[in-house]
Amino acid sequence: MDLNKTEVIKENGEHFKDIAELEKETFSEPYNENMLKESFSLGTLYFSAFCSGVFAGYAGVKPVLDEGYITNIAVKKEFRSKGIGTLLLNALFKCAERLNLSFLTLEVRESNENAIRLYRKAGFKEEGLRKNFYSYPKENALIMTRRFKNEDFKH
Repeated sequence: MDLNKTEVIKENGEHFKDIAELEKETFSEPYNENMLKESFSLGTLYFSAFCSGVFAGYAGVKPVLDEGYITNIAVKKEFRSKGIGTLLLNALFKCAERLNLSFLTLEVRESNENAIRLYRKAGFKEEGLRKNFYSYPKENALIMTRRFKNEDFKH
């Protein structure tokens, strides 16, 4: 796979089957295809990454007023640690700029060191803890947020 041929597209629902499969492979409480479609119909925006035309990962964000709630970010195992997560986050940052969001926030398992490192590198800061947020297995979630100022979006 040529990682230079990686693109991120705004999802129109065409790849929800791929996203649902990745959810099953990645998360203990995955979204299924119907849940993704319902969330999409209620305003969640999805972005899919493709490497040389092969589905590699996705990210979702739910805008509420001027706030952005990241629903999930997932990258297929064979594409991890290759910059796909960063590309997906960059797509979310461009979306935040377009929608003039004041922040993007998410929850991440305390034990997910790779994801936490990625989010910190992308400018997210720990802003809280949700005790026993995850059920299978039971675990706390760190609340991580990237706040934006008007000048963050000036070119």
